[in-house]
Amino acid sequence: MEDGEHPEEALRRELWEELGVQVAVEEPLTFAWHRDEVKTVLLLFYRAAIREGSPRGREGQEVGWFTRQQLRDLPVPPADRHLVQLLVGE
Repeated sequence: MEDGEHPEEALRRELWEELGVQVAVEEPLTFAWHRDEVKTVLLLFYRAAIREGSPRGREGQEVGWFTRQQLRDLPVPPADRHLVQLLVGE
């Protein structure tokens, strides 16, 4: 988030910058907090709907759609594990 930016605004901006999509940000889903030797991270997760554009990696990252079963098998950073568990129903 940039100074003075609300989480919902940051999400819309980041999804545009990184994936080239305009989204409608809906309700918060959950949050995750993670600390390691270098930093502390607070992640806020929201439900969002794509309103315009198709996701594509605008910064060289790969983009894909996955089933819940496939999501279980993807490597994710420690801070994202809570969200993956929520999405796959564990």
